[in-house]
Amino acid sequence: MLQWAILGIFIGFLGLAYIMIQGTRAAFAWRTAADKGDLDVIHDIVEDALNGWSTQKRPKPVAPEVWRGIQSLQLAGLASGYVRVSCVAASEYKMQDGRWIELRNPLQEGMAITAKAADMLLYEVIHYRPEKLQIDVYTDYRDDSGATHRQCVLSTLVVRDQARDINWEEWTPEQIVEALGGHYCLGDSGRPLPIEPIAPPEPPAEEQTKAGAPAKARQ
Repeated sequence: MLQWAILGIFIGFLGLAYIMIQGTRAAFAWRTAADKGDLDVIHDIVEDALNGWSTQKRPKPVAPEVWRGIQSLQLAGLASGYVRVSCVAASEYKMQDGRWIELRNPLQEGMAITAKAADMLLYEVIHYRPEKLQIDVYTDYRDDSGATHRQCVLSTLVVRDQARDINWEEWTPEQIVEALGGHYCLGDSGRPLPIEPIAPPEPPAEEQTKAGAPAKARQ
């Protein structure tokens, strides 16, 4: 009886070892394909990360408004070493003396979202390490007719080498976005104005010939 128990344990150990080896081989294959610029694999890796964050419980250190922005992230374009995402930011309000007071405008919220998104996309995406990220933050504007239009309020191109000099824990979102060269525009009253997003970098010539490359908008 003891022999059969030992045999069962041994077989179970072999099965577990096989599963672990297969998982390691699959992970290595994904990393290798991503490093070689396989756009289909890169697309799946990034989409898996974004989908995971969209359902993940908010980490306690992250403000609710910022996490809502992270959960709104959508893949907007990619190349072998480049990922472009877009997200949505809105003002933060607080009721005070019976009136709603704006605490932070969409640009300020967008900077906080951009700083967090850049950190996560650079260091928390499994199997893929893009050299460049573009994060475009959108918010809603109302025109003279009363119609609402979603327009870009902040566009930031993040370069990994440049991001290594950033103190992600100590710097404010404004300092991080400034160091990354975020593009935005303020009106005479200090309110953020709509801007055109940064033009994405030109992909390598060989990627332009691939089906579906370099990227298709998903806004």
